[in-house]
Order: sequence, then C-alpha cells, then structure tokens
Amino acid sequence: MVEQEENLHYWGDISEEEYYRLQGIKGSKSFYTSPRGLSLFTRSWLPLSGPPRGIIFGIHGYGNDISWTFQSTSIFLAQKGFACFALDMEGHGRSQGLRGYVPHVDLVVQDCLSFFNLIKQDPNFGALPCFLYGESMGGALCLLVHFADPNGFQGAVLVAPMCKISDKVRPRWPIPQALTFISNFLPTLAIVPTEDLLHKSIKVEEKKIVGNKNPVRYRGKPRLGTVVELLRVTQLLSEKLRDVSIPFLVVHGSADVVTDPEVSRTLYKEASSQDKTLKIHEGMWHSLLFGEPDENIEIVRTDILSWLNDRCNTEI
Repeated sequence: MVEQEENLHYWGDISEEEYYRLQGIKGSKSFYTSPRGLSLFTRSWLPLSGPPRGIIFGIHGYGNDISWTFQSTSIFLAQKGFACFALDMEGHGRSQGLRGYVPHVDLVVQDCLSFFNLIKQDPNFGALPCFLYGESMGGALCLLVHFADPNGFQGAVLVAPMCKISDKVRPRWPIPQALTFISNFLPTLAIVPTEDLLHKSIKVEEKKIVGNKNPVRYRGKPRLGTVVELLRVTQLLSEKLRDVSIPFLVVHGSADVVTDPEVSRTLYKEASSQDKTLKIHEGMWHSLLFGEPDENIEIVRTDILSWLNDRCNTEI
C-alpha cells in the first residue's frame, strides 16, 4: 500500500525523480525524528541552476500533506532559486500519529521549529535569509512559529491563513463549549459535522478530481480534540495579532469561505510589523495556488515571488 501511494503523483504517471529533473530541480525525501520522538516525513526541493539565495520553510494545512499539490509551489520556488523544506505534521500525510488528530498544536510548532533549525545548521546554506510559508492552518502555524522564535526568520508568506475559523464552516452544533466537554473524554472521536472542505476550496472542477485523488488526504470528519485545539489556537491568534512583528505577505481570495479574508485584513491592520503586505484577490477561493484557473495561479505566484525577490540580494 505504501509503495502504491508513493507511485501516485498529482502531475500524472511520470516518476518523481524524472519529473523533478524535467522541472530543473533536485528533490529528496526522508524521515525526521522530532525531539519528542515522533517520526515525521520531510521533503526538500532544491534549485539546480546554482546555489540557493534563500530558504523557504513550508507548513501545510489541516488534512493536507506535502506530497500532493502543496509541493507545486515548492517546485516553482525551487526553480526560482530557493531551497524549500517542509514536513508532514503529526497525524498527516506519511508522518506518525492518528490520521487527522492534532491534540497539541504547541507541540506541532516545536516539531516544525526543531526541524527548521536543523536545516539552518547546514553549512551549505550559510547566512541565507529564511522565510516561513504556510497555507491555511499552516499560515496560523507560521505565526505561532514566529511567536516561539521572534528573530529566527526574515519573513513569512501566508496563503489564506486560518487565523480564525470562518463562521461559514465553523460547526454550529455541537456548540464549542459542548465540543470541549465531550473531547475531554473522547478526543479522537471523528464526529464533528462539517462538509468536505476540498469542494469549498478548489474552484476548477477538473482540479477537484486531482485533489480528491490524493492517497493520504484525511477524508474523515474532524476529530473532537483537533477541532477544540484549532478553536483554541485561532482564538489565541485573533487576540495576539498585534504581537506579529515579522515582515509578511498575506494573499487571500475574496470568495474564500474556508478562512475569512476579513481576518487577514485585521491581521494586516493590527500587526506591529513595519514591513507588511496584503493582497486580496477578487473572486478567488481558498486554494489559491492549485484550485484556481492557471492564469489566477500565475498572478498569486507573481505576488509571492516579487515579495521574496525584494527581500533577497539576487533575482532569477
């Protein structure tokens, strides 16, 4: 089963090694054991055109992983000269843990930070600028990583960040207080009534089919403990937006019903960062970098690359 999963790719039948070669990058994968003993699946995407000019540390969203469409952006950035690294968080993708269960977000933050710091110690990367990159829940995690290490990164790219769960997908029943009570006894129970977010995230019908083929995407209902933890963390973030001091770019779709673009506007307004940029793209959905028509994806990619280029010494 694992071998079959590893031979499936969002781009089709070409092997991973051959596809990376055709894209002009070098890709690798491995497992990293976090300080708390979890085995976490990791990937890297490196430029072949020359030495990297910056490091990107990626964090995926809830139910997602780094091996399907998430890596399309990492491949693009590697083509543009950036060394990209990411890991499947606990309970996601090929990492250890019960599928879809994130009991302690703070521990996930420490997992990410320990892995990122390990990469930074590589002498091949010298004093390269380091950037965080997060999609959806991964955007919220980027901010939490920033809070844990305020001076460790030179910037963050936040794609439709989940700084608050949108009221349009937030479960109305059971109410959050009841969820919290029940999760004390049955935290892993997958019963929270929500729709499959894939169809609310991806606009292009053909791309919904591709997204749905991901062999390791979590398809079950959200687990009680995970939902309670996400509610806790997003509430905490919404109260700490003023503490955000890292330079950042936020890109969000105005038609996103999974994460609220109004919260991104609030982040931009309240953050203490001296260097902050907000791009709200009219009519775009949650999956800005895969689920949109290709011409829209190029617009968002251009935003991200331009922002990164302005904060690095060289351009490609």
